[in-house]
Order: sequence, then C-alpha cells, then structure tokens
Amino acid sequence: MDADHDGSSGRGDSGSVHEDVRPQAVSSGQAGPDTPAPEAEAPVPAPGPPGTGAGIAGLSFGYQVVAALALSLIGLLACAQVAMVFLHVAPSNTLTKQHGKTVDDWIYPEFEQNWKLFAPNPLQQNIAVHVRAEVSGADGLRTTDWISLTEADAEAIRGSLFPSHVNQNELRRGWDFYVNSHDNQDKPNGLRGELSERYVRRIAMLRLSERDLGGTVERIQMRSATSLIAPPSWAPEKADTRPAHRVLPWWNVTPDDLPATRDAARGEEGEK
Repeated sequence: MDADHDGSSGRGDSGSVHEDVRPQAVSSGQAGPDTPAPEAEAPVPAPGPPGTGAGIAGLSFGYQVVAALALSLIGLLACAQVAMVFLHVAPSNTLTKQHGKTVDDWIYPEFEQNWKLFAPNPLQQNIAVHVRAEVSGADGLRTTDWISLTEADAEAIRGSLFPSHVNQNELRRGWDFYVNSHDNQDKPNGLRGELSERYVRRIAMLRLSERDLGGTVERIQMRSATSLIAPPSWAPEKADTRPAHRVLPWWNVTPDDLPATRDAARGEEGEK
C-alpha cells in the first residue's frame, strides 16, 4: 500500500503526471545568449565656451563687436559707392544739381566713368597724341620724328592687371582739356586756355625726359591723329578710317616745363 500511495502521489485524478508546461517569463534584467545588447544613448555635447566656434562666432565678444562694425562700415561704403556712381552717370536731376560737386569729388579721379546711364555714348574714334622736338646738339639743331605718346601709354596698359591711372588718364584728359579750351584755330576761348597749354607741354616734356634725344630740347610741337573705328563687317555703315591730324604750333620750352626744375621747386617749397 505504501507503494500504491507513493505511485499515486505524483498523479492527479486522471492518473497523469502534473507537469508545468507554461513558458517562464524571462527577467528583463537578464539577456539571453542571442539577445542583442541595447544601444547606448549618445551623450549630448555640452556647449563650448565662447570663442570655440567657426567664423565670427569663434571670436571673443570684443572681436565679434569689432568684426560687426567693420562689416557694417564696408556695407555702408559699398552702398555709398553705388549711389555716387549712379548719380554720376544718371541724367541731370535735382540731386545732381544740388550735390554735383560732392559727387564729382567722390568720383574723380579714381572712379571716373566715361558713359551715361540711359544714354550711353561710347567713343567711336581713336585719338592718338604725338610730339616732336627741336633738339640742339653737337651737330646743331635737328628735328626728331613724331613720337606717339598714346602708343607708349597703351604699351604700359596692355597686359597689366593693375594699370596706372597716369597711363590711362593723364594724357587723354590733358588733351581733352586743351581741345575744350581752344577753338579750331588754337586760340584760347577762356581763362583756362593758357593753363591747358602749360599742362600739355609739361606732360610732353615729362615723357620726352625718359628718352635720350641726343641733346637739349629747345622747342616742341604736338598733334593729334583722329581715326574713326571701322564698323563690323556685317554692318551697312561705311567709315573712312584714315587719320585726320590737328597740328599745334611750336612751343618754346621754358624752365617751368622741365620735370627736374619742378621737382626742385617743390623741394624748395617744402623747405619753406
């Protein structure tokens, strides 16, 4: 009976063995061999101290203020430049009549514009300025050939990334100054006539002083050679491109026309 009691003690009423076949819950704190490990959260970077960023943000507060002021100043200058150039090339209006001198003082000589807004008038001719000299040497007086001052300026400008304003404007503006202050008979038409003559004489002597003419320059003569620019091949217009010359009278060279004399005079004025 003990054996029957022992045998029946592991069975139920139906005579089967009691077995717990329910799945056991896996503790969340324990990972199985095939369970991937959870990804660790990336740490949030702490904000760096001032001066550790890129660009202006990487500067200290004081330098940021300086940079902001510098950029503001550059922006204001750029706006002023655009406004002045616009007023310079715009047709005559109330602003240019009232503030024309201020605009000219800003534009000349560095930002000169040779065109007009709404009515462009590009140059359609080439003007070359020539000079020849009467030179006294060991064999007496002789006259040089015509020397193209414009060609010398063009050679200095051609191929230069930063051409000089002297090569671009000095001779051209000087010749325009003379032509606008004289009539077709080379008679001055105002008080600026004599001043323009001295100006072009000094330009010519300054250029001739760079050449070895074999003697002392006693007199000079200048002329202009004006030729029309040929129209393109497809244009119906025809133009005579042969140069037309305007020859000025001979001028005696005075000590004031010599570059060395002017430099010495400036030195004396500086000493005073």
